[in-house]
Amino acid sequence: MTIWTELLGSQTRYLGEKYRTRVIEAGDGEPLLLLHGVGGHAEAYARNVTRLGEHCRAMAIDLLWHGFSGKPGFTHDAVGTYVDQVLDLLDSEGIERAHVEGESLGGWVALTLALEHPGRVGKLVLNTTAGIKWRPGSVHERPAEGREALRARSLAAIENPVPETVRARLEWLMARPDRVTGELVEVRRRIYAEPATNAALRTVFENSFGFGSGPDRKIAEERLAEVSVPTLVLWSDHNPGSGPDVGRRIAELVPGAAFHCVADAAHWPQWEQPEEHDRVVLDFLGRAE
Repeated sequence: MTIWTELLGSQTRYLGEKYRTRVIEAGDGEPLLLLHGVGGHAEAYARNVTRLGEHCRAMAIDLLWHGFSGKPGFTHDAVGTYVDQVLDLLDSEGIERAHVEGESLGGWVALTLALEHPGRVGKLVLNTTAGIKWRPGSVHERPAEGREALRARSLAAIENPVPETVRARLEWLMARPDRVTGELVEVRRRIYAEPATNAALRTVFENSFGFGSGPDRKIAEERLAEVSVPTLVLWSDHNPGSGPDVGRRIAELVPGAAFHCVADAAHWPQWEQPEEHDRVVLDFLGRAE
């Protein structure tokens, strides 16, 4: 299956008033926003949008400075700006409340949205989420050298967006390197080679992975107890640097949260095990509270 055939029946639009947001969407009914991780783009959910769209209005977006969404001047409160982007999208579509799934950086954005604007979030899915500031010894965190290596791969892909550097960055996301298709490499390579996106992502990467302004917006673990919306913590058994124990810890701290661990997947369980991901998410969204 190619990204194109996976997305047959979907549509791509540019929405928003304050910001220009690219949206790949399918379906009607209750909206479900799908937020990718740092350096990503809406195609991170290419294998999920149409299946999820059989039950809801599934909307995968490009975050600002990513993909083909707007490239405003970079703000050092990037997470706050992403939250503002989501609110702008909801307002422009007349959506009072949406379910939100965020993967990695997207989870950080979704969690911040739920804490700061709980009335705009229906249910929350935290997919291998980033952005939590743990107390020393609370969980087993990724060593600093691991973050530096990921930052190096990300910057290499931006500085020289050729198939080899882009593939190396994408392989970090997968439990098996062969799950990085040639088509996915070419999609990301073309996005990274686009001049405005290349310049914007260079700044994003320089302020991510524990460097620059990125850590300033981290969410203290104590604040997880303040989450007031129904939450599913979705993790994977091979998530690089933070195993299922971290996901379980999040679920313990968020009141009433559910937890599910996807086997044989790393940082992109929605891509590696799409049927299981979609089944679990839809079951959670349909569950009566």
